[in-house]
Amino acid sequence: MPQFERYLGIDYSGAQTPDCSLKGLRVYMATHSETPTEVLPPPSPRKYWTRRGVAKWLAETLRERPPTLVGIDHAFSFPLRYFEVHRIAPDWPTFLEDFHQHWPTDEENMYVDFIREGTYGNGAARTGLARWRRLTELRCRAKSVFHFDVQGTVAKSTHAGLPWLLHLRRQLGPRLHFWPFEGWTPPADRSVFAEVYPSLWSKTFPIEDRTPDQHDAYSAARWMQETDAAGKLSAYFHPPLSPPEQSEAKVEGWILGIV
Repeated sequence: MPQFERYLGIDYSGAQTPDCSLKGLRVYMATHSETPTEVLPPPSPRKYWTRRGVAKWLAETLRERPPTLVGIDHAFSFPLRYFEVHRIAPDWPTFLEDFHQHWPTDEENMYVDFIREGTYGNGAARTGLARWRRLTELRCRAKSVFHFDVQGTVAKSTHAGLPWLLHLRRQLGPRLHFWPFEGWTPPADRSVFAEVYPSLWSKTFPIEDRTPDQHDAYSAARWMQETDAAGKLSAYFHPPLSPPEQSEAKVEGWILGIV
């Protein structure tokens, strides 16, 4: 029997500000019986989702049942080296709070580059090197969360998205389970947030008439739906890691689907 009743694939974007309408920010939803379809933002002058709008919609949608698996394509944490250099306790909630103090990318009219360039915040005190990579990134050859200004990077979307994970955690608390930071085995009655990497699956499904951003969100939702229906999702929630690797991944995070 599937663990979840809904599956949300979110192709994220760190462009512009939290209240800008972003063509690259896409949301697809699937259920047990329905293949993924695009979730459009509420009617407004903005044609596409904003980061603030997605966070608000998620808070409203996930406040009650049914249990939903949410896959977002940006990193949920940083490499262990970051914690060591900046002397941050290897604890994910502590990391989120500390990051938000230095990188308040959820504020109005705030560009990620404003903080990168020192115009606002204190990003210089909490930065890293492009050669620092998480264990999960090494496994799938993904780019570093500090590798800005190159094609295919998630650096900007990660720095824009982390404050919204903190926001949702504050809003919904025990209703959510952030995997794997809060445990490798998600409770049966909770909605789960997991980092995904749509490139793992996007070539598996025909692109049809979708844009690349739409197809990434679609592919994430469909993979989660099909994997849960096949009874294989639990295996991906417990990747074959050694005890030291498990401890590292509880701090750095792990990409769902990487074994």
